[in-house]
Amino acid sequence: METTNVNVNMFEALKADSHSSPEEPPYDPLPPIEELPLPPTFRWGTATAAYQIEGSPVADGKGASIWDTFSHLSPSRTNNENGDVACDHYNRVDEDLDLMASYGVDIYRFSIAWARTIPLGGRNDPINAAGIAFYNKLIDGLLARDIEPVVTLYHWDVPAALYEQYGAFLNTAEFVADFESYARVCFEAFGDRVQKWITFNEPYIIAIFGHHSGVLAPGRCTEAGGDSSREPWVVGHTLILAHAAAVGLYTRDYAGIQKGEISIVLNGHWYEPWDASDPADREAAQRRLEFYIAWFGDPIFLGRDYPPAMRTQLGKRLPQFTEGERAQLMELAPRHTFYGMNHYSTKFAKALPSSPPLDDCTGNVEELSTDKAGKAVGPVSGMPWLRVAPLGFRKLLGWIWARYKLPIIVTENGCPGPGESQMPVEEAAEDKFRMTYLGLYLDAISRAITEDGVQVEGYYVWSLMDNFEWSAGYGPRYGITHVNFQTLVRTPKHSAWYLNRTFEERRRGSQW
Repeated sequence: METTNVNVNMFEALKADSHSSPEEPPYDPLPPIEELPLPPTFRWGTATAAYQIEGSPVADGKGASIWDTFSHLSPSRTNNENGDVACDHYNRVDEDLDLMASYGVDIYRFSIAWARTIPLGGRNDPINAAGIAFYNKLIDGLLARDIEPVVTLYHWDVPAALYEQYGAFLNTAEFVADFESYARVCFEAFGDRVQKWITFNEPYIIAIFGHHSGVLAPGRCTEAGGDSSREPWVVGHTLILAHAAAVGLYTRDYAGIQKGEISIVLNGHWYEPWDASDPADREAAQRRLEFYIAWFGDPIFLGRDYPPAMRTQLGKRLPQFTEGERAQLMELAPRHTFYGMNHYSTKFAKALPSSPPLDDCTGNVEELSTDKAGKAVGPVSGMPWLRVAPLGFRKLLGWIWARYKLPIIVTENGCPGPGESQMPVEEAAEDKFRMTYLGLYLDAISRAITEDGVQVEGYYVWSLMDNFEWSAGYGPRYGITHVNFQTLVRTPKHSAWYLNRTFEERRRGSQW
């Protein structure tokens, strides 16, 4: 099919920018967008998270989450902003449903706010009927518009009461019991209409950013009274066992009747060796993938212990699975029918020469944005860490497929454009940078399928609309819909129509 002009024009602008800015390193030219075909069964959609869009933090009996607490700390750790209003999705759900329908999406991936359904969160605490009613309205509205709901049970917003009572993830037994109970409430309330469930979104981020660096809720780290050398590994262990409990519950009590499926979403960059000629850097790139992705993927999808590289470095700080837990993981591993993959960019991995400090979480690897020659993997987006690198995306799809042999659903992918947050709405809505990124990454999926034999079944763009981007507040704009955060007016960006058109054409042009 024809190469789209948006990529050519955008690349020329990027190239000019890179040569005019001494801060921006050089990179190889981006390939043209080819609009390569996708299978006719390929499904596309949008994704959001409850705290980032809903607002209404106390409406109709909702309880507080750790993000309600974290975003109101003084001094602020979220750019003096919070999710009290966000996109006001709680009050504008019908408008947002109509917006998605106008884009022609097949799927909407959203998360349920645990504290909206069970305000105090615990297995013996009251269920909030108003919260259940809100998600019933959302699910019914999606189905009425022929949009499939894909539901994430947990997207970073554990009820604050559970964190205050026992530290949430830091108490494995208590958290697993409460999460399993919460999952049961959701399966009972919504499972007759939901066919695809996700237990946790990005357990790596929960463990490392929430309990190592402390930059995300609940903000634990050694400097803030935690233990960055030990707690992240406890949290990761808890999340794996809580996932197993929910999967076991669903497969035992609900899957046969509701005919749905359940899995987890893991995130990860692709890593290239900083010095491709150095065996140490090549090994470091592989080790970094294991510390990032296989940390969770190996126990969950293969029923194995943690990767040997993690056992070797972390020793007794990495929890042990009991014989019963190992047996449970081995039994449940074949129950997973898809791999949820969040991916945004590629980095370089450089082996560190000295022994790792106790609080190292990377596998003794330094992450860099440029290689030994000073070259970046691609042009920078509106976030310094996020560069356009479709080849890295394709390589990661292959790595995951080779390791886990599960159909992949890309459950998040997208980017903010450079300077987009400072643009007037008319300029931001043109979002040529985003369309370039999306087009190239969709081409990478096509090549992964047709040339590498990877089974990829769907793609959910992040995000439906600009929203509260956690500790970055309302700065980065990832949405395919512009949101004016003063008036809450939604304005479709050109990328929304591009996705509508490109998926129609790619699926129609397929040879499957």
